[in-house]
Amino acid sequence: MSDLALAAVLMAAILVASTISVEIGLSVALIELLAGVIVGNTTHVDVPSWLTFVGSFAGIVLTFQAGAEVDVPQLRREWKASTSIGLVSFCAPFAVVSLVAYYGLDWSRRQAEIGGLALSTTSLAVVYAVLVETGLNRELVGKRLMSATFVTDIATVTGLTVLFLKPTIWVVPFAVVSIALIFGLPRASRIFFPRYGNRVIEPEIKLVFACLFLLMWLGSRANSQAALPAFILGLAMSRFYAAHRLEQERMRVVSFAFLTPFFFVKGGMNVSTSALWANLGVLGVLVVAKMAPKLIGVYPLARRFTAPHAPFTTLLMSTGLTFGTITSLYGLSAHIIDRTQFSLLIAVVVLSAIVPTAIAQRFYQPRAAAHRDLTAPVAPAPSD
Repeated sequence: MSDLALAAVLMAAILVASTISVEIGLSVALIELLAGVIVGNTTHVDVPSWLTFVGSFAGIVLTFQAGAEVDVPQLRREWKASTSIGLVSFCAPFAVVSLVAYYGLDWSRRQAEIGGLALSTTSLAVVYAVLVETGLNRELVGKRLMSATFVTDIATVTGLTVLFLKPTIWVVPFAVVSIALIFGLPRASRIFFPRYGNRVIEPEIKLVFACLFLLMWLGSRANSQAALPAFILGLAMSRFYAAHRLEQERMRVVSFAFLTPFFFVKGGMNVSTSALWANLGVLGVLVVAKMAPKLIGVYPLARRFTAPHAPFTTLLMSTGLTFGTITSLYGLSAHIIDRTQFSLLIAVVVLSAIVPTAIAQRFYQPRAAAHRDLTAPVAPAPSD
């Protein structure tokens, strides 16, 4: 199948996913994931380089936007809740999955560690997409979820870096540029946005995209990942966007209309149903090893810090996608895990993105504007 033919098929699938999402009231991200699984296993095409590129960039954009949604003052006020939920959400499944893979599935130590890291994550992309679609990103429960997810994924990236990644000399310019952008972009935006923004050509979005592409390039040269600095860059921009909601809305339109769908579709296309069918028992073991410690570990803390929305918080903290996919892809490309192990990990990651989110949205979703954080400052009206 040619690239254009595949693009047409994927865009049609994305359109259908959007209409189904509206009709049944579930996050479009979940439907797009399922669409990717169906397209990938019916057409039997490998994920093309252009889709890998667009999907990778979309993941970084989503990570940046997720950071921009975090209420930094709220994070500081409730750091105990975010830290405790986030660390338990990482440590419990990492320990259980690693031990199960090593002793129960006869994986090597390095394979078990890759499995533990891949299945310990909470998906920033899924959580952020669900919160924005439902309007919960501005509610107290949504802010707490984003903060805890941030902690979990920082722990995952740190674990991958310490255990596996061997940075090159490019890590120095990568770190320097990351720090410069984190401190410099919010200041530059105060000058750039008023002068060049509010135009149909959207220079302010292009400025952010240029920064993210730079981080991706330097991260690849440093044999590292741009996701963490992209999220922190979003955090640094959160106060600016709180005062310029129009610019933030425009960024969302570009991302959710074009970039985000390809990210989720690509994730689904990486799942091999034939490999899963031949290893259903192993798949079941890995699903339980990921989900059980997440649910058991997070729920008591969620009852303490996010009541009455503990089930909703616990289920969304059990999701995985972005960093789980990144970790699995690293293990495959570094020849630590084989294709079957990769398919199993990706399948668990995708299932953990779909099933808990569907249950949370169907049965436990809070009503937007019903539990707003009354202590948070009111953002001023967008400036021209």
